[in-house]
Amino acid sequence: MLLEGSCHCRAVRFSVESPHPYPYQRCYCSICRKTAGGGGYAINLSGRADTLRIEGALNKRVYHALVDGEESPGERHFCALCASALWVHDPRWPELVHPFASAIDTELPVPPERVHLLLGSKASWVEPEVRDGDKCFAAYPEESIAEWHQRLGLIG
Repeated sequence: MLLEGSCHCRAVRFSVESPHPYPYQRCYCSICRKTAGGGGYAINLSGRADTLRIEGALNKRVYHALVDGEESPGERHFCALCASALWVHDPRWPELVHPFASAIDTELPVPPERVHLLLGSKASWVEPEVRDGDKCFAAYPEESIAEWHQRLGLIG
């Protein structure tokens, strides 16, 4: 599926091919909460990095979070003008890019279930909305994005 996205002021626009377009993972880690999580979490999608196309790249900046006192190699891309979170790319997995669902303008499919991850890091004021069938993890789940889609028959 071709995902098209933009920042709030539309100074940065992008597109990326996603074999996994269901917005099902809600991340409650402090980095996602503070840089992109209006509800106390962020929803990350998965896309193929080699298909990422950017318009207005001069208006984009990159943030490297500190993890255990060390700079993370993960690159959190955001708009320098309106501060909208756009996507995450980590050179340790160069084939992937993870756009934030909040930046996607394309209509996304509703996931049949959701995964709540890093609940051990959630803010005390956050009350996750967990539906029947949702999975909850204090850390990262063992199932990959691709495995989740295959298990539910969402990709071949």
